[in-house]
Amino acid sequence: MVRSTNQGWKLLFVPMLLAAALLSPGSSAQGNPAEDVFKSKCAACHGPDGGAKTTMGSMLKIRDLRSDEVQKQNDSELNQIITKGKNKMPAFDGKLKKEEIQQLVVFIRQLAKK
Repeated sequence: MVRSTNQGWKLLFVPMLLAAALLSPGSSAQGNPAEDVFKSKCAACHGPDGGAKTTMGSMLKIRDLRSDEVQKQNDSELNQIITKGKNKMPAFDGKLKKEEIQQLVVFIRQLAKK
């Protein structure tokens, strides 16, 4: 009897544990590193969708990252803005790795497609 109770527990617990791991927001199996950086460093001002519809976005008159105006800029220009900052946008040089900044540029391009 004890053995069947232990087996029943395992049969219920293991699938629940796997589901929790796969659905966890911090799960590296699902997470996009650039999206994670965007959420932690950029979304407070630019919003989760890049639309700048945030309190900070409104106060600072931040451009919509999905707009033609932003998307027309080449990758080098976007990289430079993220790295060195521009106007009220802070510089992320030293706060983000070069690879992270490059991934953010790719992520910003994807925002326009959503």
